[in-house]
Amino acid sequence: MTHATITVLPGDGIGPEVVAQARRVLHAVASRFGHTFDLRDALIGGAAIDAVGAPLPEETLMQCRGSHAVLLGAVGGPQWDTIPAEIRPERGLLAIRKGLGLYANIRPVTVPAALADASTLKRSVVEGVDLVVIRELTGGIYFGEKSLTADANGEVAADRCTYTTAEIERVVRVAATLARTRRNTLTSVDKANVLETSRLWRRVAARVMAEEFPDVGYEHMLVDACAMHLIRRPRDFDVIVTENMFGDILTDEASVLAGSIGMLPSASLGDARVGGIRLGLYEPIHGSAPDIAGRGIANPIGTILSVAMLLRHSLGMDTEAHAVEDAVSVAIVDGYVTGDMTSPDRPHAYSTSEVGSAIVERIEGGVTATR
Repeated sequence: MTHATITVLPGDGIGPEVVAQARRVLHAVASRFGHTFDLRDALIGGAAIDAVGAPLPEETLMQCRGSHAVLLGAVGGPQWDTIPAEIRPERGLLAIRKGLGLYANIRPVTVPAALADASTLKRSVVEGVDLVVIRELTGGIYFGEKSLTADANGEVAADRCTYTTAEIERVVRVAATLARTRRNTLTSVDKANVLETSRLWRRVAARVMAEEFPDVGYEHMLVDACAMHLIRRPRDFDVIVTENMFGDILTDEASVLAGSIGMLPSASLGDARVGGIRLGLYEPIHGSAPDIAGRGIANPIGTILSVAMLLRHSLGMDTEAHAVEDAVSVAIVDGYVTGDMTSPDRPHAYSTSEVGSAIVERIEGGVTATR
């Protein structure tokens, strides 16, 4: 039996709804495999602002540092749009990444055959897609110095984008190491024809790959070309590594391949601990979706698949992670999807909790999916 402490940050909007289903999945895994998971709630985002006046209370950060892993729902909502930018809910998300040293964001994009028709793209384009985007998470324009001044022409806004050699090296190593476990191909994405940070990115990435990963197939690609090829030929990609803002945008685009942004999980990881285990923050890539909050229709699958990543990367439980992924796959084949994933061959939409129940039942039943 393994004991693990997991900090749970439900957050705002649909966050508490999808996290509720993730809790059920963790309980099911613990019961089936004989583990004990201590789930401890904490505040972040708008909920934290309302409660204590800050998007990331120090108590939350300290609790996360003392945990084996962190599970997050979503942050933000229109009720906090008019408060000062430095204390908006999204600042809590940036601060926890920085505060925990989570510099590598792993975002897998897969398209189950059963859901190939749910995408707005042709089945022939999306079926069989299996790629991973590694997004650098603590550098770049999101964390750069910001200013708002005025001159004779009006207001002048500036956001500084900065990257260091060390920041680029470490995330490229994570991506190349992952590529070795997959199809052994890495694509580094930048804008080196325009940006100085991208020219540094390209030089550093090329050197790391030549010196440390000569066995991994490597190419670089401009971000605008990558955006096009993700839609035209997504099956050609294996692992993509890129800077913070480009990764944010490209993975939202890639959600179209899977049919819904509600399907995609993510893991934000720091340096490896003893045994290769990493502290991580796990969350679906979707936002708080305030327009559907409280209606019971949010897709919980991205959050549940984030639980699988939590089990694998922070707890070293690969068998348990596969059990969750298999349960999700079988539930989908059996037709258990929310309204965002319906299609002519699966017209019935289930609620958030009904999809969660279907997955939990299959974890408990020990189903196995075809790989």
